[in-house]
Amino acid sequence: MRMRDLDIRRLLRRHLIGAFGSDPTALIVDELGVCCGKVRVDMAVVNGELKGFEIKSDQDTLIRLPLQIATYGKVFDTLTIIVGPRHLQKIQAVVPPWWGIVLAEYHGDAQLDLRCVRTEGVNQAQDPLALTQLLWRDEALALLQANNLDAGLGSQPRRYLWEALATRFGISDLRAMVRRQLKMRRGWRVAASRTRYGEKSLPSAKSLGSQSSRDGSRTHKYIDHPS
Repeated sequence: MRMRDLDIRRLLRRHLIGAFGSDPTALIVDELGVCCGKVRVDMAVVNGELKGFEIKSDQDTLIRLPLQIATYGKVFDTLTIIVGPRHLQKIQAVVPPWWGIVLAEYHGDAQLDLRCVRTEGVNQAQDPLALTQLLWRDEALALLQANNLDAGLGSQPRRYLWEALATRFGISDLRAMVRRQLKMRRGWRVAASRTRYGEKSLPSAKSLGSQSSRDGSRTHKYIDHPS
């Protein structure tokens, strides 16, 4: 059976909603642009970490993967790539060791399943400026104002506000501030994302356990591991 990106995306969304949907502070976002829209990760979860999910079905090419590897590494705390069997061997050889790898494959009954091949690790090389570029201009300015760091910046283009934040705060503080701002947004793409692919309600899902994020909050395992 032909494996489509959309089929994997729907299944991934069900897994993520099952894992994170009970947390009212967690956001599941489709097509999150990073580094001023240079690339867009297929799905992202914003909770105690900023988690990215990239899909490469058997119909996809890997032409953009080098750019995605370089760019996602500047922003995400964790990154998991979901691949079809066609790409698995090459993906294992080229993606960074901290990326998780999940195999999407059909079984005899034409059921599409996701199986963890490599558990995600934690990115240790985020870029402060790339993180601040996730913020809208008014969000960046509000953060500077709240910390009395906005002198002379009120009318400046957003790139100056991003640079001011990136140079005045440590990476841990920036991670927390960016996540908080993303969660506070109103009328953003997140509100529509729950129904975009037909998931009109939170489905029941078997809990797959939990793990601690590096800032002490709880995150969930959301893909079956081999027994």
